[in-house]
Amino acid sequence: MEPRRVLTFRAVARARSFTRAAQELSLSQPSVSQQVAALERETGTRLLDRRPGGLELTPAGAVLLAHADALAERLDLARAQLAEIAAGERTRLRLGAFPSALAGVVPAAVARMREAAPEVEVLVDEAPSSELPGRVRSGVLHLALAFQDAAAPRREPDGVVRIDLVREPFAVALPAAHRLAGRRSLRLAELAGDEWTMPSTEGILMRACRAAGFEPRVTAVTREQSAIRALVRRGLAVTLTPRLLAPAFDGVALVPLRDSPQRDVYALLPDAGRHPLVNLALDALRAELSPR
Repeated sequence: MEPRRVLTFRAVARARSFTRAAQELSLSQPSVSQQVAALERETGTRLLDRRPGGLELTPAGAVLLAHADALAERLDLARAQLAEIAAGERTRLRLGAFPSALAGVVPAAVARMREAAPEVEVLVDEAPSSELPGRVRSGVLHLALAFQDAAAPRREPDGVVRIDLVREPFAVALPAAHRLAGRRSLRLAELAGDEWTMPSTEGILMRACRAAGFEPRVTAVTREQSAIRALVRRGLAVTLTPRLLAPAFDGVALVPLRDSPQRDVYALLPDAGRHPLVNLALDALRAELSPR
């Protein structure tokens, strides 16, 4: 297949319109139609159904669109990497990470990198784990730090390489005056009657509470770590915190869980053309994530 035709088809499939795709590609509408028709002849199958309400993908078109998306992402990655080389920007690393990593391990890892190589500049970008693979595939990020519930099926995002870094447990973060603050350890069910703060009502914390046999009373949903800490310090809620974040929870009681959930923290890299600073970054992250 001729790659230019595949990318033209992708624009039409995404826009569901030859006219809008032509405008996006700065081509004439007949030229776009001819390229898609030629691609259909080349593949020997219809890719789009022309209906009164617009275009619809055929089953073959849906399959080709997935490959076209991968092709477009790979070209975006190549453009980004070549542009960096042309501009001489090989001492600047773009690192993406989920919020709690930015509140814990990432600043320490960046400081470690700067100690080893003072000329290095690290640009940090926050994003949910679900968005990070796409940013790595497109070249927006050189490296990303993501996580998943260790009890869930392993995630292997397409078009990127996953490198496992650590599996970490959670501890309970309690107000200093909480009835259980002095315990050496506890079980999650002992907090069934408390008010909770969580980053999400569908994440690891909620699943852990349900697995322990209760539906937590969530009174605050926030991903902002300073807000979570403030709620716990003031006695308004309890929560679970991963080991990475434990040092940041000053002024609260941290109690180990005997039935703790766990999460896997991993790095995501492009599968080609890796930035020369990636190994330095991985070494720094591993050093900060290793148990002490």
